[in-house]
Amino acid sequence: MNETDSDSLVLGIDIGGTGIKASTVNINSSKLTGKHLKVPTPQPSTPEAILSGINKILSELNWKGPIGSGFPGVIKKGRVFTAANLSKEWIGINIENEFKEFTSNKVAIINDADAAGLAEMKFGAGAEYYRHKGGVVLMVTLGTGIGSALFVDGHLVHNTEFGHIEIDGIDAEKRAATVHKEREDLSWKEWGARVNKYLRTMENLLSPDVFIVGGGVSESSERFFPFINVNAKIVPAQMGNDAGIVGAALAIENQFN
Repeated sequence: MNETDSDSLVLGIDIGGTGIKASTVNINSSKLTGKHLKVPTPQPSTPEAILSGINKILSELNWKGPIGSGFPGVIKKGRVFTAANLSKEWIGINIENEFKEFTSNKVAIINDADAAGLAEMKFGAGAEYYRHKGGVVLMVTLGTGIGSALFVDGHLVHNTEFGHIEIDGIDAEKRAATVHKEREDLSWKEWGARVNKYLRTMENLLSPDVFIVGGGVSESSERFFPFINVNAKIVPAQMGNDAGIVGAALAIENQFN
């Protein structure tokens, strides 16, 4: 590996409610290098338990370089404000400072949906819009809930949490997330109508030029996209399961450039 390659490597860590994934990432190419580790999220998912698990990952990888991490909650200046699917003990903790105990190099922590959005914008479905005058792009990830990442002319607007927009008095994700298609045994048409109502609501609020739809269901976009009627262009995400790790690594670039 030459010096240029080494300088472009960042350890990306994707912290989730059920698992923690990590790999070194070449942030110039999106390629995962070396080991790809995945460990169960400790239960209870307290800061002490998760940080101990991450320390073990770093030891196994023998990593002392820059670290970028996605976290399922609102992060402002390194501090945790919400902790979806993790212990509420995280709220108020400066996770960035905790990570700095692991390395003398750069550290950047970002909301997990924002991380996936960065990956899609730089290397995936949003690449042509990741620039000055690139327009308004809203990525939504449909899964257990609805994650969101908003980009305006190539700039990320952090911590949007648009899955919690109320529609008819109910959190949008409590009707339109993929999990409800499964739980309620909805047809693609029935569920697609719910997603359509959500996207039309977001379109009325933000007037996006492009919607990027992520989450595992994006691989079946041809099953429900026919039931979506919006003015914006709509495209499926392209980065798949690597989006969280790649985007976490890109948080370094996003924060320090």
